[in-house]
Amino acid sequence: MMQGSRATRESSRDKLIQAAAELMLESGYASVTSRRVAAAAGLKPQLVHYYFSSMDDLYLAVYAWYFSGLSERQGEITASATPLRDLWRMMCDSRGVMLNEFLALANHKPKIKREIAAFSSRFRAEQVALLERVVDPQSLEQHGITAAMLSLMLNSLARSLATEREFGIEQGHAEALARVERMIEEIDSRYTPPGAA
Repeated sequence: MMQGSRATRESSRDKLIQAAAELMLESGYASVTSRRVAAAAGLKPQLVHYYFSSMDDLYLAVYAWYFSGLSERQGEITASATPLRDLWRMMCDSRGVMLNEFLALANHKPKIKREIAAFSSRFRAEQVALLERVVDPQSLEQHGITAAMLSLMLNSLARSLATEREFGIEQGHAEALARVERMIEEIDSRYTPPGAA
């Protein structure tokens, strides 16, 4: 039986999750082994199997940890004077490349694919609800899109740009970014944060 305080156990579990996330980001999901994760966390390898019944459970814990952070950041955006710009920055965060690793992993692991699909659907629904609160309906009409379309377009573009940069491909990036920046500036200019006069 594992000894130690609850705080110590949670700290060890968190260290393992964060170590696995860093390995995944640096070297891809195939690099995430119990030995490498434990070494990166400065813990004993058997702790990986104590906290996670399988490597799939560790992958899912990493996914939940990573996206709960994004969900929290997303929830804070409403108070910003430039919510769409802040959301776009979050989407373009360099760690967005991690999503590609999860998609690759999901292709080989049905359980992970189901969990990722369920979590991602909830996350996207939160994002669409956020956009419906912070984007002026006339702006959406002007661009001929809905909040759901805007979410899909921005997420897809951010992921594509991150993926292509990994391969050294940059054709069309500057033009796409300039167009998105103009749209974001125009939409954010119509937003009034809650409590602002």
